[in-house]
Amino acid sequence: MEDERPDVLTIGQLAHRTGLPVRTLRFWSDEGAVPPVARSASGYRLYDAESVARVELVRTLRELGLGLDDVCRVLSGRTTVAEIADAHVAALDAQIRSLKVSRAVLSTVSKRGSTAEETALMNRLARLSATERKQIIDEFKEEVFGGLDVDPRLRDRMRTFSIELPDDPTPEQVDAWIELAELVRDPGFRSRMRTMLELSTPAPGQNRAPGASIWWARQVVQTVAEVRNRGIAPEGPAAAEVLSELFGDADRAAVLLCLEAGIEAGADRYRRLVARVRGQYSSPDASEELEWLARALRAADQA
Repeated sequence: MEDERPDVLTIGQLAHRTGLPVRTLRFWSDEGAVPPVARSASGYRLYDAESVARVELVRTLRELGLGLDDVCRVLSGRTTVAEIADAHVAALDAQIRSLKVSRAVLSTVSKRGSTAEETALMNRLARLSATERKQIIDEFKEEVFGGLDVDPRLRDRMRTFSIELPDDPTPEQVDAWIELAELVRDPGFRSRMRTMLELSTPAPGQNRAPGASIWWARQVVQTVAEVRNRGIAPEGPAAAEVLSELFGDADRAAVLLCLEAGIEAGADRYRRLVARVRGQYSSPDASEELEWLARALRAADQA
């Protein structure tokens, strides 16, 4: 039959023409993706020029991730490439999000040298649903903010305060969420944050507590950073001038109490993690500036 139809190709010739293995073409043929146009007298499969084009289409669709079932549906006209592509885009988006989460977890494990048990916990925290993540934050808010005697407007802001991981987070945001989730689920951290807020949050009709500006205004940290860069020691007279500039005639003991509560709670770390989860600018670690300020206040108290 090959002699009678010089335009046909054996499966070996089709393989040579397309650069694909005979085994692959035979499998595609058996599945109906590239059926033979005829059979030789000996029963061998035969293909033509349209088969070559069909092979190229099948190869393209397979490289794009379509299964042979979907390929056959497209080729038979039961669906369109556009419809299949739309479904695969959604599937790929989900896969990409999952891979980002996996990468973030593995990156964190690598940095921490985590055990298998810690790795399992981090993986569970990273893959929580939006509802489950919200529940963790709501429980934290209730224990830390709940029942505080504060101005109603401030209470409303606390009630609506949220920390949401976006639907398509970066690995850095997932990494920050893992760390934040571990932190806010810690009863000790919740207790320390509650103490700090009780010391720094004004009650209705009262002024802000001395030292509260340390946590609500970055200007304090920036001022201390500039002072440290000038080499001023926290125990010297120049440091006392800085304290007067920052806090005026406020009760220094109360300022120190509020500052120490925040340092012990890890409030600055918490603030930076929240910003990273939200994809916002996260100012640098201020722990050294806060410790300098605490030393300066202790020195002033002893002077």
